[in-house]
Amino acid sequence: MKNLILTLAILFVTSSIFAQKEVKKNSQAYFEVNGVCIMCKKRIEIASLKVKGIKMATWDIPSNIIRVIYNPNKVEIKSLQKAIADIGHDTPLFKATKQSYNSLPKCCLYEEEKIH
Repeated sequence: MKNLILTLAILFVTSSIFAQKEVKKNSQAYFEVNGVCIMCKKRIEIASLKVKGIKMATWDIPSNIIRVIYNPNKVEIKSLQKAIADIGHDTPLFKATKQSYNSLPKCCLYEEEKIH
């Protein structure tokens, strides 16, 4: 009987520990990503989802805000922002290189919008 109670207690404690870790697994982040159109949206979201640890990514065209759900144990938001800048879109932490920006389709060039 003692063995049964001890086994149940160990199972309870173990399952509680795993449940607590599960709660901390996913976090949300929001940040601005420069872009202008549906092609930008698709490119930004696909690049985001290719980053290990990103579970969901949705970029809003009017606000230029991306919302991501990610596992902070697997990825830092800094890495995600770098990946997005690498495909030609500025983020708060990283600017796209001239080469990656200039490789975007003409409808996706957002620099002119900032000037006006």
